[in-house]
Amino acid sequence: MEQISDIKTYARKEAIPIMMDETQQFICNYIKENNVQSVLEIGSAIGYSAIQFAKAAENVHVTTIEIDIDRYIKAVQNIKDSGLQDRITIFHADALTAQIEGQFDLIFIDAAKAQYIKFFEKYKENLSPNGVILSDNLSFHGMVEDLSLTHNYSTKKLVKKIRKYIDFLKSNSQYTTEFYQCGDGISVSRKNKEL
Repeated sequence: MEQISDIKTYARKEAIPIMMDETQQFICNYIKENNVQSVLEIGSAIGYSAIQFAKAAENVHVTTIEIDIDRYIKAVQNIKDSGLQDRITIFHADALTAQIEGQFDLIFIDAAKAQYIKFFEKYKENLSPNGVILSDNLSFHGMVEDLSLTHNYSTKKLVKKIRKYIDFLKSNSQYTTEFYQCGDGISVSRKNKEL
């Protein structure tokens, strides 16, 4: 586990956002309990979450996308150092324009918050029949519930976009979404079975 703590230390030092421990436990438990074999992650950062997902169970393969070149390079190194390059495929690309083939049991959205609706709409085609789409940071440090926690104009704008995404999930008749007050707020969306 030393390598994982090194990644966390580096992320803290460089102010790179990585998944909260509570969120990581929630998703890794989900992977184990639901026999998830394929994960698509939108937003690799430095590879921390992809490594955790791959370690959750031996038969998991993770595909992950990162737009930032410096973070991508660091993620490639971290994945290699973890000995998981056979089970994690990482792309340096913009997730909004990337062409990803195949179907996934779990799609994890954790990239540009303002683009969540676009990510959901784009990648729902890659969801396996019993798969789920997980979205992170839906509380955004409590600001989604209480906008008065910030006076920053651009942060307020971003929080309003997250609220819009939550409304989009709640009103999406093709999917049933459950919300969890875990970590920084997670949603789990499942496609409704056609009658």
